[in-house]
Amino acid sequence: MTSYPFVEYRRYTLHLGRRDELITLFEREFVETQEAEGMTLLGQFRVLDRPELFVWLRGFPDMATRGDRLGAFYGGPAWKSNRDAANATMIDSDDVFLLRPAAPQFGFTHDVRGRAPIGSETVPAGLFLAVTWFVADTVAFVTSFERSIAPALRAAGGQLRATYVRAHEENNFPALPVREENVFVCFVAFDPGASRPAIEAVLAPHCDARTELLWLTPTERSALHLNGE
Repeated sequence: MTSYPFVEYRRYTLHLGRRDELITLFEREFVETQEAEGMTLLGQFRVLDRPELFVWLRGFPDMATRGDRLGAFYGGPAWKSNRDAANATMIDSDDVFLLRPAAPQFGFTHDVRGRAPIGSETVPAGLFLAVTWFVADTVAFVTSFERSIAPALRAAGGQLRATYVRAHEENNFPALPVREENVFVCFVAFDPGASRPAIEAVLAPHCDARTELLWLTPTERSALHLNGE
């Protein structure tokens, strides 16, 4: 299995009632076609209590591949044939962070064996918490996270799956904007029956007004789920 040095964390705001429409289209038309161009779809998610949000993660082996292969995909037939239908579901698709693992061993790996076939209607088990901290000093925050926040999450039943920081490389595909704030993002897996309020209470002393918490459940064809990497 491969870990990816660069990952896009993409959060789309959709018209209410159209999320499942986009997911069906996305998972039929945009998964294998992107991977055929050398990118990797790490996972797709619904956001609990936020029916207007769709989240997905896309990995790249290096920035040169990112710039080249995004051009190939968005200039190619799969996107051109389906972009109008996809865009019709969206209000905003620019809430995107370009990230790198906080340390080489801390990124998501990828195993397509965890992905269901096209047309699957079974939602895989899984509950993930994605936390985004906006930080002034990334190095200091990583130290604080490892010393106090990560142990607290583990004590609450969490499995720390990946941690990322902002990648400072220039966006080499400007047609797709990325945000430029310094962030630290962690993804933590929990048992689907976990108490979300209790976990949020554990995190509260480590958060401020800008910290973003999203509770994610994998879509039907997400390679990342409870038993996936």
